Amino acid sequence: MQTIIELFEESVRKYPDNPLMLEKTTDKYEPASYKEIRQAVAEFAAGLTGMGIKKGDRIALLSEGRNDWVISELAILYSGAINIPLSVKLGDASEIKFRLVHSGARMVIVSGGQAHKLNDLKNEIQGLEKVILLDKPGQMGEKNILYRDIREAGRKILSSEPEKFDERWKSIKGDDFANICYTSGTTADPKGIILSHRNYTANVEQARSLMDVPEWYTTLLILPWDHAFAHTAGIYTLISSGASMASIQVGKTPMETLKNIPHNIKEIRPVFLLSVPALAKNFRKNIETGVRQKGKVAKKLFEWGLSVAYKYNGIGWDKGRGIRFLLKPLVALFDKILFSKVRENFGGRLQFFIGGGALLDIELQRFFYALGIPMFQGYGLSEASPIISSNSQKKHKLGSSGYLVSDLELKICDEDKNELPTGEKGEIVVKGENVMKGYWQNEEATASTIVDGWLYTGDMGYMDDDGFLYVLGRFKSLLISDDGEKYSPEGIEEAFTGQSQYIDQCMLYNNQNPYTVALIVPNKEALKRWLKEKNLKPETREGQIAMLKLIEMELNEYRIGKKYEKMFPQRWLPAAIGILEEPFTESNQLLNSTLKIVRGKITGRYKERIDYLYTVEAKDICNSMNVEAANKLMLKD
Repeated sequence: MQTIIELFEESVRKYPDNPLMLEKTTDKYEPASYKEIRQAVAEFAAGLTGMGIKKGDRIALLSEGRNDWVISELAILYSGAINIPLSVKLGDASEIKFRLVHSGARMVIVSGGQAHKLNDLKNEIQGLEKVILLDKPGQMGEKNILYRDIREAGRKILSSEPEKFDERWKSIKGDDFANICYTSGTTADPKGIILSHRNYTANVEQARSLMDVPEWYTTLLILPWDHAFAHTAGIYTLISSGASMASIQVGKTPMETLKNIPHNIKEIRPVFLLSVPALAKNFRKNIETGVRQKGKVAKKLFEWGLSVAYKYNGIGWDKGRGIRFLLKPLVALFDKILFSKVRENFGGRLQFFIGGGALLDIELQRFFYALGIPMFQGYGLSEASPIISSNSQKKHKLGSSGYLVSDLELKICDEDKNELPTGEKGEIVVKGENVMKGYWQNEEATASTIVDGWLYTGDMGYMDDDGFLYVLGRFKSLLISDDGEKYSPEGIEEAFTGQSQYIDQCMLYNNQNPYTVALIVPNKEALKRWLKEKNLKPETREGQIAMLKLIEMELNEYRIGKKYEKMFPQRWLPAAIGILEEPFTESNQLLNSTLKIVRGKITGRYKERIDYLYTVEAKDICNSMNVEAANKLMLKD
C-alpha cells in the first residue's frame, strides 16, 4: 500500500461490517463500521472539494478524539489536502496562530470544546478562509461553517458527480504529503514535520512486523490523537488490521474527561493500551492506593507477591530460568488471588501496554509485568513516523527499547558521524521509508537532520549483542560535569519518581559544574499520610523538617551501601536538592503536550534557585529556601 487512502479502502473491502470506531455520547458506546465511516469520509471529502479545496492545500484539525477526528483526517486526505493536526493541549493563542500561519492553512476543523481558542484568531489570520465547526455553536460567526452542512453538500455531489470524487482520491500518490505535524517548540519556534502517505503506510507495515494485530483487537485511545505515537501505532495500524478503536467519553471539562478514563476502560475492555510514562505512573499510583485501602495485611501480601514475581520474571528475556522455575507455582497463586483482580479494573481482557513518548523506568516495567499486563517499551520520534523499535509479547527485554522494525537500517554514530561497534554509546541514526520528507519551510533544519537519507535523531543509545536497542536520552538534556564527561539524566529522574511515592516530579541539572543538583516536586498527599502515621502535623516546622529529611532518605537509597547503589554512577546523583511548591504542568509550560519536562524553561524559571543549590548552605536539605517551600506546599489547599 502506497497511500493511507489505499490502506483504508482495502480494509473497508475486507472488513466492511467490522466496528472501526466506538464512541460514547450518551449512556453507552455505539459502534460505527468500516463502511459507515467510509461513507462519512466520502461525503465530507466531496464537500471539501466542492468548496474549492485543491491538492496540496492545508487544513488544520483541532479536536478531542472522536469519530469525527478520523473522518475529518481521512476526508482531508481523500480531497488531496494535507492535514495539520493540532494538540488540544495548546492553550496559548500564539502557539495555535504560529502553526496556522506557518503552514498556510486555508481552513481549520474544530470541535465545540476547542472552538473558543479560535474566537479571536480567525479574524487575525488573513489566509484562514473558514472555520469548520464539528458541533453547532450558540452563535455563528462570519467565517464559521458547519461540518454537517459540508457533508450534506458532499452527499449531493456524490449523487450527481461521483466520478469527480473518485478521480481526486485515485490521483493521490505515496510521495504526496499527508500531514505536517508540529514539534512542541520547547527551545525555539516549532518545526513542521512533513510526513507523506508512504511514510505512514511504511511505518504501519513496520509496526506490524513487531507484533500481530488481529481484527478482533480493540483499544481505547487514551493518548491525544494528534500524537504521532497514537496516530500510527493506534489509528492506522488498527485500520490496516480491521480492528477497532474507542475514544474517551468527552466531559464538560478536561478534568471530567480524565475521570472518565477508568470507567471507559471497563466498558471497552481493551486488549492493549498505548501509554506514556506519566500515564503509567498514574495507573500504578491508583492500583497501590486501592491496595492500601484494603488494609495492612492486603498491602503486605501484595508487596510479597510483587517481590516473588520480580524474582521469577527477571528482565523477561530470562523469565523462569534456572532455579527460579521453582517459584512458578507461587507466582501462579499470587496471580490468581491478587493480580487477576487488578486486571479486572482494566476490563479483564488487557494483554499488554505499549509504552512510548519517553523513557520508561525499568521499575515501572517490572511492576506491570508482575501484574500480568506488561508494559512493553518502544522507541520512536515523529520524524520517523514514529516507530523505530519496540518490545513485544514474543520478544522482550525489560529496560530496553526493543528490537528494530523491519526494513529499517540503524547505526550508532560518534560526534564525527563515524559508525560505532555494537555496545558502544553514540547517536541513534536511522534510514528507511518511514523517515520524514523534511521540515516545512525550514531547509536549514532539514539539511542538518537528514544527511544522505539518514535521520540523525539527537538521541543517545546503543545496540546490545542480542539486537536490542537501549535509548539513553536526548543529547540536549545531558548532564555535563566540570571535566566534560556526559550522562543522560532521564533514567535517574524516572527512577526517583517511579520508585518513591513521595516524589512526583524531578529534574536533574549539571552544566559543567562540580556536582549535580535536583529540583524536586514532592507528592503532598503521600507526605501527609506519612506524617499522620508519625503523629506529626504538616503545618508545623517539625513536620516540614521531617518531610524534607524523608525525601533526602529516599534519594540516599541510591548511594553506596544502600538498596539501589548499583543503579547509577555515584557522581551523577544530586549533591543538593531544591524543593518546589509548584508542579511542572502544561499550563505553566514546564511540561510539553506529550508530558515531558521542558528543561530549558524549567532552568530559566528556576535559575536563581539552581544558582543557590551550588552554595554551601544548600547542601543541607533543611536549608531556609526548602523549609519555606515545604511550608507553602503543605499549607496549600
